[in-house]
Amino acid sequence: MFHLFTCLYTKFATRQKQQAHPITLSYNTRIAKSFSRLLGGLFFSSGIGLLAYRRRSLSRSGVAGAIITGTTTVGMGGWAWGLALIFFFLSSSLLSHFKEQEKASTATDKFSKGSQRDIAQVAANGGMATLLAFAHGLTTSERTRALLQAGYVGTLATATADTWATELGVLSTQPPRLITTGQITTPGTSGGITPLGIGAAVLGSSALGSVFWLLQGARREQNALPLLALAAGTAGSLADSLLGATVQAMYYCPTCKKETEQRVHRCGTRTRFLRGQAWIDNDVVNFATTLFGALVAISLSLPFLRAKQRHTNNNAI
Repeated sequence: MFHLFTCLYTKFATRQKQQAHPITLSYNTRIAKSFSRLLGGLFFSSGIGLLAYRRRSLSRSGVAGAIITGTTTVGMGGWAWGLALIFFFLSSSLLSHFKEQEKASTATDKFSKGSQRDIAQVAANGGMATLLAFAHGLTTSERTRALLQAGYVGTLATATADTWATELGVLSTQPPRLITTGQITTPGTSGGITPLGIGAAVLGSSALGSVFWLLQGARREQNALPLLALAAGTAGSLADSLLGATVQAMYYCPTCKKETEQRVHRCGTRTRFLRGQAWIDNDVVNFATTLFGALVAISLSLPFLRAKQRHTNNNAI
């Protein structure tokens, strides 16, 4: 009897080990892959950040922000997520330096910050994407991961669309009009839109979505990604203009008699508060609109997920 019990116990223990082994192996593999991606993301983002610093696209604090953002995104989301983030950053940096001299007077008059991005700007444009990538790496639910991926492409498409619209829209030969009233305003004014700026937003969001889709292997089940990026990015860019025209803090220089985002104008004069909310600067607006873009993309992805689930259920019957 004791011998029989020993044999049964040995068989049971062996079976349990065989069943547990794949799970343990899978868990260990996931940890190893995440660690290797984190390490790779650290080296890659450090290299990109230092190169951007040398080209004056990032400040020192901006380099630190880029390293944190890039490392987290690659480590928790994957290389496709990280490379999509790099596409946003590189394309935005190139456009920031495109016809820089022509945009210089507008930038120094209107914008609170120049083309050299600091850590606050990195967080405003990439912070929401980083949070979504971090959450994606923590969950194992396929549905949740799909929703987070949709949110990621939406938030990054919004950041891309807004940056492209700003950098190219300011070069428009047509005067911008306020999104709220249609009144003609000066180039670079928050809340002003032009056909060129809107076209750049559409192009930027479409480009980001297409790049992300290709990086995911252009799989059929991911075909909705470019469409989600286009819709969310364009909506987010318009929301940015709306917030810029209504709640973003704007100031007035009594010396130059110009409206600006700067508390101290380039002429050295302390500006007077004109409109909006004092605590809402351009960075706050950018973070809010990237969140909005994520929510738009997540909402629009729900019908696609339901259709996919129905198709899976029908195939299972």
